[in-house]
Amino acid sequence: MQVVVESVSALGRRLKISVPSSRIEQTFNNRLNQTARTIKMDGFRQGKVPLSMVKKRFGDSIRAEALEDVIRDSYVAAVESQSLRVAGFPTIEPFNAPEGADLEFAAVVEVYPEVTIGDFSALSVERPASEVTAADVEEMITNLRRQRAKFADISEPSALQDRVTLDFEGTVDGEAFAGNSAKDFNLVLGSGRMIPGFEDQIVGMKAGDEKTITVTFPADYQAENLAGKEARFAIKVSKVARPELPELDEAFLSAFGVTEGGVDKFRADVRKNMERELRNSIRARVKTAAFDALLAANAIELPKALVEQEIDRQRQQAIQRFGGNAQNIKPEMLPNQLFEEASRRSVALGLLISEIINKNEVKVDGDRVKALIGEIAESYEDPSEVVAWYMGNREQRAQIESAVLEDQVVDLILASAQITDKAVSYSDLLRQQQ
Repeated sequence: MQVVVESVSALGRRLKISVPSSRIEQTFNNRLNQTARTIKMDGFRQGKVPLSMVKKRFGDSIRAEALEDVIRDSYVAAVESQSLRVAGFPTIEPFNAPEGADLEFAAVVEVYPEVTIGDFSALSVERPASEVTAADVEEMITNLRRQRAKFADISEPSALQDRVTLDFEGTVDGEAFAGNSAKDFNLVLGSGRMIPGFEDQIVGMKAGDEKTITVTFPADYQAENLAGKEARFAIKVSKVARPELPELDEAFLSAFGVTEGGVDKFRADVRKNMERELRNSIRARVKTAAFDALLAANAIELPKALVEQEIDRQRQQAIQRFGGNAQNIKPEMLPNQLFEEASRRSVALGLLISEIINKNEVKVDGDRVKALIGEIAESYEDPSEVVAWYMGNREQRAQIESAVLEDQVVDLILASAQITDKAVSYSDLLRQQQ
């Protein structure tokens, strides 16, 4: 077998492969004999059909299968002989293979880029500096009480956190639009359910009040025909209800699993959960900042095949997120453009992280794997059961190991990078993360 490699682009390679006819004939004869041993024909016992008859009847299809075998095996051998790191599947160019002649064909492939990582000391990473304060804990407890609040009708003007029941009808340029109206619509003021400015202008209205408000749809509004447009809404409020927060009594605490220790234990549990959430948020922000800096400093050519594979993967994940409606979503309804930017980032990061791991001989830290599983398990009712599930599930444990490896790569980057700490409150950090 002869192999000639041509560069057709930065990562594209064209392999011209020549295979002697003897190899094709040997493969053809092997398949012919195999077929003869298993085929059944009238007038002959299985395995006793003459080769000449098998060849006459099935020779063309057997030769086509033999050529497929030879092309596949020759391509693999050619890649190995040239020490090519191939990304994706090859495109086999049309070929002519008359019986008795040598086979010549070409395979066009992409190879992985050569990745050279720059010095981490040139990278700049911003790290959030935050802590959970007593005020943060009290605000969280108030939010938990609001989630279980009961609403009582009032006759006073509405305020933030009140629930109003209203009818509304909107127009743009005097014309109605899809979803422009509703009857007996319940809205908690300050919830952010409506477009900016809508809820603010209802604050102060009482039951029985009517008025017309003007708002502007955001420039990136999902309905393109409304994006950036000014709209007028006729509002009529029928009810205003004010939340009555539950007391921190035994019934309330037991709903959060606190049966002993009272309010102090509940407050300690809330703080512990908030601090875990804060650690995770800071870790995620630092990881993103470190990887952003890594990508910005190490531009690499990306194999199109890998990007396309990642687009397909992300598209399937998006379809799965539709849950029960996933069967109604066809892949072509989600075009490549929706996923291209994220896919290119994912592929580039994967190549860079892989090079860092190989260059620095990074091995997954088993203790960190156990620690991360333990941290995840803390939020469940029976942590030991969750730990056992992860440790006994190879696929799930592999995902944890992958996350830990990424964290170890981030640690390598941070050990040399220029780090700037930026003070940020707990609430602002979590809001940004969301």
